[in-house]
Parts: sequence; C-alpha cells; structure tokens
Amino acid sequence: MTQARADRLYLGWQYATPYPAPGPPPRRPTPPEHERLGPDWAAAQRREENLLNRPLQAAFAAVVVIGAVAVVLGAVGRLPVLVAGLVVIVCLLVAAVCGYALWQGERALRSRMAEERSRVGKIRAAQESELFAWQAEHAARVREWQALRVAYESQKRWYGVCVPGSVHRVDVAGGTLSGWSAMLTTAAAHRLAAGAEVTVLDLSEGSVALDLVAFARQSGVEPLVRVLPEDLPGLDLGRGLGARDLADVLSQVVGATAEQGSTRDLAFDNAILDRVIEVLGGTATVGAVAAALRTLAQVGNPREDVAAGLISSAQSDRLVAMFGRGAADRVVVERAWVLESQLRKLAAVGTAPAPAPPSALRVLAVGRHAGPVEAKVLATYLVVTLTQALRGARQPRPWQQTLFVLGADQLRGDTLDRLADACETTGTGLVLAYRSIPQHVRQRLGRGNAVVAYMRLGNAEDAKAAAEQLGTEHRFVLSQLTETIGLSVTDTTAGSYTSTTGSTSSLAASWSASEGTSSGTGRSRAGHGVLPLSSASRSTQAGDSRSTGESESVSAGITASTAWGITTSRAAGDSESLASALQRSREFLVEQHELQQLPASAMIVSYAGPGGRQVVLADANPGIGGLGVATLLPLEECGRPPVASGAPTQAPEHRAARRPDEDRPPPNLGPPPPRLDWRRHRGGH
Repeated sequence: MTQARADRLYLGWQYATPYPAPGPPPRRPTPPEHERLGPDWAAAQRREENLLNRPLQAAFAAVVVIGAVAVVLGAVGRLPVLVAGLVVIVCLLVAAVCGYALWQGERALRSRMAEERSRVGKIRAAQESELFAWQAEHAARVREWQALRVAYESQKRWYGVCVPGSVHRVDVAGGTLSGWSAMLTTAAAHRLAAGAEVTVLDLSEGSVALDLVAFARQSGVEPLVRVLPEDLPGLDLGRGLGARDLADVLSQVVGATAEQGSTRDLAFDNAILDRVIEVLGGTATVGAVAAALRTLAQVGNPREDVAAGLISSAQSDRLVAMFGRGAADRVVVERAWVLESQLRKLAAVGTAPAPAPPSALRVLAVGRHAGPVEAKVLATYLVVTLTQALRGARQPRPWQQTLFVLGADQLRGDTLDRLADACETTGTGLVLAYRSIPQHVRQRLGRGNAVVAYMRLGNAEDAKAAAEQLGTEHRFVLSQLTETIGLSVTDTTAGSYTSTTGSTSSLAASWSASEGTSSGTGRSRAGHGVLPLSSASRSTQAGDSRSTGESESVSAGITASTAWGITTSRAAGDSESLASALQRSREFLVEQHELQQLPASAMIVSYAGPGGRQVVLADANPGIGGLGVATLLPLEECGRPPVASGAPTQAPEHRAARRPDEDRPPPNLGPPPPRLDWRRHRGGH
C-alpha cells in the first residue's frame, strides 16, 4: 500500500476502475472463400461454344461426306472425273472454311479460359494479402488485449479519499453508529500512524470509538479513556482556570439546555458566577462554585458544605451579604437556583485526579447512564473546556492535533462556532459528526473552508435538504463490497468503554504547545503523544514521513482488531469471493430516497477543489485498506496510459497509465500469436 501522508486526513476509499474490463479476446480473422475457376462455368462455356459450332460441324461433316462420295463415284466411273474433281475442290474449300471457323471458336474459348484463370489468380493474391494484413492487425489487437487484461486484473479498485491540505474542518451529516465507527477508525488510525494526537469526544452514547480503541491496543498503545459521569473525579479539564475563564466556561455550560440562539441570560449568569468565584478566592473548583450557589440561593444547609470543605464559613457569610435585599435579591436567588441545578451535575469534576502517562489517543465519552439534561451539560462542559484549552495554541503542521466530536448536533450553535473558530485559528483539525441536521446545524454545514460528508440520512427532510445542497445531477457507482459489508456490521454496539486510570491534564498542555514548547510553561513536547505502531514505523521527528510498512501495519491492525476489518477480510477470504465483492453493484443519482438508504459506511464527500466543487462517493470502511486492491493514493493523482497505436480495441478515454506507486516494469506478454495460415484449413486450396 502507498504510504500515508502526514498532512492529510483520510476519510475513506473511492471505488473506481480506471482500466475497464477488456471483454472477450479479439476474434481470429476468418479466411474468405478463395476465388477459383469454377468447373460449372467452364462446362457452360464449352457447352455454349459447342452449340455455336454445331452448324459448322454439321457443314464440315457434310462436305467431307460429299467429297468422299464424289471421289468414290469418280473412281468407279459413275461420275465424270472433271465433275468429281470439281466437287472435291468445292468440298475442300467449304471444309477449310468450316474448320477455320471451328479453330477460331476453340481459340476464343481458350483465351476466355486463360483470362478467367488470370482474374481468379489476381483475386486470390489480393485475398491472401488482405488476410495477412488482417492477421497482423489481429496480432496487434491480441497484444493490446493482453495488456489491458493484465492491467484490468492487477489494477487498484479502491483509492484514498482525503481532505485537501487547506481544509481544517470536516462536517459529517447523518450516519449510523456503525457508520461513524467506520469513519472514525479510518480517519483516526492514519492520523495516529502519522504521529498526530487524536482526541475523541463521543457524545452519541453508543461507544462509537470501540474499534479505534481496539486498534490502538492492537498496536501496543494504551489509549486514555474517560466515561462520564462515572469518571468525573479523575477529569481535570477546567482545573486551574482563572476566575474570569472559569466564569466564562460555567456560564456557557449553564446555557446548554436553553433554546438554540438564546443569549438572554448569558451576561447575567457570567456576572453572578464572576462574583461568586471572586469570593471563593479566584481558583475555585466546580464543586465549590455549586456549594456557593446553594448558599446564595438558600438551598439546603450551608453548614454541610462548610463541613465538607467546599466553602468556608467566612465565604458563606460574604455570599449571603453580597447582593441586596428586595427585588434584586429575589432575581439573584432564582437565577442562582437555576445555576446550581445545572452545575451540581459537575460538582465531582477533578476531585480525585491521578497522574497518567500521556497517550496519543484520548477518548472522552458521555455514558449511557447519563440522563438527557445531564448528558447535555456534560457534553457542553467537555467542548467548552477544550475550546478554552485551545486558545493561544499553535500546531506545527495541519491536523497534528485532531479533534473528533461525535453527536455534535446536541450542542448549541454558539458553542459549535466558538469551537470551530478556536480550531481554525490554532491549526487544529476538527471533525464534527451530526446524527441529524436541525436548523442550527444546517446553517453551519460547510461554513468557511470545510468539507461536508453526507452519510445515511433517515429523516426525509434532512435527506431532501442534503440532496438539494449536493445537486441531483451527480451519478455514482456503488460497489458490491459497500452494500454487503454494510449489512454485516450492525448498528448497535454490544460493548461499552472501559475507563482507564489517570488524568487528562496532558490534554490541555499538548494543545498549548507551539513548535515543541508549551505556551506559558516552556515545557518541551518532544516525543509527546507518538503512537509507536511498530519498530519500523517510529519517527524521530514529528514531521517525518511514514514508510509503506507503517501503512501496512495500520491495515494489519485494523484487520485483526476491528469489526469492520474482520468482516471485510472474511468477505474477501478467497479469490472467488473477492472477485464478487469487487464488482459494481448499481448506479444511482443524488436523490432523497437514495440518501435515506445509503449503506452504513457510504458517504458522499463534497469540497471545493481547484477545478470547482468536487463530489465523491466514498466508503469509510477501514477494512478496505487491508485489501491488495486498495491504495491511499487519490484517484485524481493516478495517471492515464498512452493509447497504443493501431489498436482500436478500447476508446482512448479508457486508457490509464501505471500509477506512480507501482515501480515495476510492464508485464512480459510473450511473443505475438502465430499468424493464421488459411491454406492449412481449406484442404490445401
């Protein structure tokens, strides 16, 4: 397989056959029926000549008989000698004339026969020359057919679909849990192999990153996994923030359950939280802020929070006396009640952090046991704190840090905007996956310099909107492998995440780094977060290109450890099944009902290219990379072959050159087939 480029994000594989099927071999030229002098024609000519000569022959015979009779009569004296002699002379003259006429007729017949033989000989020579030309052309056609057959049988069928280098964000609209698992494994595995660091925020509650985690462990790397709310004590995202930053973060988290686009209470909440955190000393924890809000809202017994060490008695007294009485007091109490009801779900954040070695793969997931409101709060807290950690960071190269947010449609539009802006300004790669396309998501799909990928859209309105945006003029060819494997990998995930011990404090520090040093700390990042897939694939520098063996290690790891890889390898277990899987299934146009029934791993990728908007059908199945007919090289980077001269077997637009990654000589086709000698098949004629 071609080596993966470190500056590319691979989304899947495009099915294409640049070399079309050559069809059956060229038919051997059939020798024409050679011309020859027909015996019937010669007999007819002889018969006609005899019919024409019959009067002359009769006259000749008559005069011969008359002459003979005259001689006999003259000899016996019955006829005078003079008369007999005169009769004989006349008969001789008549016989000479008739004989000459008969000889002339025979001569003309022989001349016609000779001319006919000459004509037949010329035609036979022309036919033989034409047959030899046909045989030479057939030999050329056979050689070209052999070359096309070898090219067709040995060509790649799957080509990498990657994000252009200038793109910093990918929006994935629609999809199933299994489809997201395929997309995530394909994209993240090659980023890890390129030495990048990958963070996955799984808000889908479907354990989408299980295949990716299995691949990392198969590669000898232990990923860092956190499942919330169970692992909130070990999560220290947001710890150590200043008073102003913490107030900003918590005010955004509180608005997670508000209506989309509503910012009515954001400033008010920020003002309350800013004052509360100032009372707590400026470096408060989320649990302390929640305790202070309970005191301010007069909820529960403040002494219990004082006894738990969340706040002190002096801080409790200051909070009680902070706001005046009357109408303002009632407004503050009501709002503090709302703030506390949201933030209490985050009270355990960072209460029991434990150090852990850094990992190139970090998975933060909202567990299935979280309620609807709690899930929204947890999701918003993760995104907002990561956005805060991104500020001021600079990446040495594009997609060096890659963030996947699965289930991003649960987030508010302003939260998505802040995250996207932070990733764009810092050079961090961002992949946002939306299960559905609500209005606030529809307004942001493809905004800016982004790639949009549409997967299966079960909702009719979502599918209709996607078809209108893509354009219904596009026609795609679906592979049999895409349809069969998509049915084999189910939508439900039987397993669940297993949390790992330790802290995620390295997450913020890695994003704060710029060209090897951490912003504001001066700590070196050399060697931080590199995924050692194999001894042959380790790189001494973050910018080193990976070898072909590394790509093979990625494919081998995916094939051995993921559901997609195992299913794909079984489907292509023998040559017969592989040949069946590599066939085209059907063609379809971009229409609403087609988008509603796309295979699980299929995606339609749309992005702006140098030649205009590009729309490509891709298969996100990571197991395809393990097939011998797959290459990471994009289809547009593969050349086309020159047209063989004098060989009209295929149209010129169907030729394709050997790909640059195939540094091998052309196949040895052997000598041309022997020229057909028609004389050996026609009984010697």
